Amino acid sequence: MNDFTLELMKSLTQAHGISGDEKAVSRLLKGYYEGYCDELVYDQLGSIFAIKRSKNPQAKTLMLAGHMDEVGFIVNAISENGLLGLAPIGGWWSQTLLGQRVIVKAKDGTLIKGTIASIPPHLLTDAERKAPMEIKNMRVDVGATDKAGILAMGIHMGSPVVLDGPFEVLANGKRLLAKAWDNRYGCILGVELLRALKDVDLDVHLAVGATVQEEVGTRGAQTATYKIKPDAAIVFDCSPANDISGDKDAFGHLGQGPLIRFIDANYLPHRGFINYYTDVLDHAKIPYQYYQSLGGTDAGAIHKSLEGVLTLTACICARNIHTNSSIIDTEDYENAKKAMLALIPTLTSKTIADLQIVIQ
Repeated sequence: MNDFTLELMKSLTQAHGISGDEKAVSRLLKGYYEGYCDELVYDQLGSIFAIKRSKNPQAKTLMLAGHMDEVGFIVNAISENGLLGLAPIGGWWSQTLLGQRVIVKAKDGTLIKGTIASIPPHLLTDAERKAPMEIKNMRVDVGATDKAGILAMGIHMGSPVVLDGPFEVLANGKRLLAKAWDNRYGCILGVELLRALKDVDLDVHLAVGATVQEEVGTRGAQTATYKIKPDAAIVFDCSPANDISGDKDAFGHLGQGPLIRFIDANYLPHRGFINYYTDVLDHAKIPYQYYQSLGGTDAGAIHKSLEGVLTLTACICARNIHTNSSIIDTEDYENAKKAMLALIPTLTSKTIADLQIVIQ
C-alpha cells in the first residue's frame, strides 16, 4: 500500500465527525477532490460531491457515495462536579465503552481529550459487576473540577464526542487499526477513484462524494440523491466482519475480498446490476465474498428515491465495527479499488440503460 493511500487513511479516519457534525471531514474531502473534478456541489444537509463531466452530451449520471459520519455521542448533561453525560448518536454496545478515551469538540472547534469514567471493580457489589452499565449512567471526565470549568472550555449541551482511536498499521502490515472505518473507508475509496479516473474519458457523468447522517437514518443519502439525480449509484460502506469465532460459513471474513451484499435490512439489490458486477469481478479475477446483513447502508435510501435508482453496494468488512478499534485488511481495500476500476469504465450510458430495462 502506497504512502499516499496510508496518509489519506490516517487523515480521514482521525477526523472528528459524528452524524450532524461532519464539517471537518467535508473540508478534508474538499481539499482532496479539488483538482480532480470539474465542480464541487453540496446538498443542504452538508453532503459533498465532486462532479467529473462526460463529453457525451446525452450522458447518464453515475453516483459513487460513501458516508462521512461516524458513530459517537453528544453531551446531554453537565454535572456540578465537572463530569459530562452522554447521549448516543448511532449504534453502540455499552460494554465496549467504560474506560475508553474520548475527544470532545468545544464550541470553537478545540478538541478536548478525556475518558469515560470507570468504577474500579473492587468498589462494586457482585450484582453491579454482573450487570452492564447503561450509557445513560456513564460520565466523561475531561479533567474539570466543576461545571464552571467545563463551560470555560467551551463545552456545552450538544457538544459532539467521539472515541479516540489512533490509526495504526499492525505488525505484519496487512491489517489496519483505527476508529471510524465505518465509513471513512467509503470516503477514502472515493478520493482514490476520482484521482485514478482523472484523465479517463468516461461515457457517464461521474459524481463522487460522501453523504451525512447515515448512522441516524440515511438522511444525507436522501437529500444527496435529489441533488445529484443519478441514473445509477454505487454505495461504499464498511460492514461488520463475523470471522472471530473461526466459523468458515459465517458471512464477512477479513482478507476474502469485497462483499457482494445480496440482502440487508433496507435494500434488495437490482439483480441485473449485481450479476453484471460479479461477471466483471470474475473476468478480472478479483476475489469476492457473498454477504448478508441485519443492518443497512445508504443504498436503502438511494434505490427508492426519485423514480427508483439502479443501485449497487461495494462494501468491505471490518472487525470491531462501531468501536474505536476497528480493523480492515489491506488486500480487501486494494481489491475493492481494483473492482471499481474494472467496473466503472464499463458502465456506459447504454450499459446503464440496458440494465434498467432488465426490471421492466
